[in-house]
Amino acid sequence: MRIAVDSDDAGLELKRLIVEYLRESGVTVEDLNMLASQKVDYPDIGYNLARRVAQKEYDRGVLICGTGLGMCMIANKVEGVYAGVCHDVYSAERLRKSNDAQVITMGARVVGPELAKSVLAAWLKSEFEAGRSAPKVQRMRELEEIERKRAGNS
Repeated sequence: MRIAVDSDDAGLELKRLIVEYLRESGVTVEDLNMLASQKVDYPDIGYNLARRVAQKEYDRGVLICGTGLGMCMIANKVEGVYAGVCHDVYSAERLRKSNDAQVITMGARVVGPELAKSVLAAWLKSEFEAGRSAPKVQRMRELEEIERKRAGNS
């Protein structure tokens, strides 16, 4: 599994910890570190990572900002990408098991380092269970396609 990670300036410290944790866990991880090459804000950072996940360059992505909310919103603008903000283990599990989300977002001002590791571990070990959730996830994809076509015909 290849994972991309990035953050805005509010999430730099937590991002460093997460990248180190993933590497120590044996995960193939790339810190996209968009801030190192240019001055950008979270919309461009989140969009960049989500596009790369959508293009299958990475299997999953982790985005960190102050609250996780802004990153989640922009990642969900990319067609085919499903993202959720998680600050607890149960939500992180459900994000994958029930919603098949490839991107998790967290807030560095909301979650501490050890909890962030636990949340991430739960998300990483979880896989989509389909079952009762499969028709709901399929419906999300259908509605996304309807919206894409609607927007193209405007």
